[in-house]
Amino acid sequence: MIHRLLQDEIHRQLFKGKAIILLGCRQTGKTCLLHALFPNEENVVWLNGDDPGVQSLVSEINTDQWRIVMGSKKILVIDEAQQINNIGLRMKLVTDYLKDVQLVATGSSAFELANRLNEPLTGRKWEYKIYPLSFREMVDEHGFISERNLLSHRLVYGYYPEVVTSPGDEQRVLRTLTDSYLYKDVLTFGGIKKHDKLTILLRALAYQTGSQVSYSECATA
Repeated sequence: MIHRLLQDEIHRQLFKGKAIILLGCRQTGKTCLLHALFPNEENVVWLNGDDPGVQSLVSEINTDQWRIVMGSKKILVIDEAQQINNIGLRMKLVTDYLKDVQLVATGSSAFELANRLNEPLTGRKWEYKIYPLSFREMVDEHGFISERNLLSHRLVYGYYPEVVTSPGDEQRVLRTLTDSYLYKDVLTFGGIKKHDKLTILLRALAYQTGSQVSYSECATA
């Protein structure tokens, strides 16, 4: 597993009375980073916000129910937390009343999750933005010379972890990631129902890269 630079910083902030919030696009390595931080999963409660059962449970949970869910475990991880209604208030219960529990939440829809957490968790959280792999992280992984020789390749295909770890299959991986962002995150966040129109708009914008964008051309694309 490629070591992320944020891992050490996040580790230093654990069990200091504040929630840890990881924001970033899908497939940038948020869940892998959490598994690296918490290798002993016997002490962790993992909840997936994409699971309808988890959504139903957490959206209405109270403090006593949180204590039952946690039992003797001391780390609570909520993945894809933006999918859960009232998530900010439910997380506030943990930070305020379960003082010995470290809460960690991730969100792929950064704007949506940030908006839901800002007021309930004011002064109760540390936020970190998780980006694709960096040049420095890859240098630490296999050396400067090797990474420098791959720079032109990286400029074309980028540094998404799955792209980096799938040599020869970069185009297929990128196509899958693109479809995921357009048709799951962007469309849901923007309330857009006609995904074909969004694809046409993005294609029109791509043709205008490096020049002044014409709103009229985009409107008639």
